[in-house]
Amino acid sequence: QDQLVESGGGLVQPGGSLRLSCTVSENIFNFNSVGWYRQAPGNERELVASINIGGITHFAGSVKGRFTISRDNAKNTVYLQMDSLQSEDTGVYYCYANQLSRYSWGQGTQVTVSS
Repeated sequence: QDQLVESGGGLVQPGGSLRLSCTVSENIFNFNSVGWYRQAPGNERELVASINIGGITHFAGSVKGRFTISRDNAKNTVYLQMDSLQSEDTGVYYCYANQLSRYSWGQGTQVTVSS
């Protein structure tokens, strides 16, 4: 399947934490970059975090210092640890994996930060 399986979203209070996971159905090193986009109502989809084949990471400015991304190569899985969550982090998070012109996508998982 040209589809990723992701999980870990939910409802959390401001200041709380969530851990998202994304598993690919093939060797994770088939892809140059793996990570997450997110989309909130009325906003464009934006790149949140990524890790490339060499282990280099990227984070959107709004999440630097709060989010971390890592991978378990044996499990073909990437993780997004989200700490100190804010209401502005609310949205649907979509994991992706990219190689050349090929993009594979997860089904999306809802993250809601609210009291």
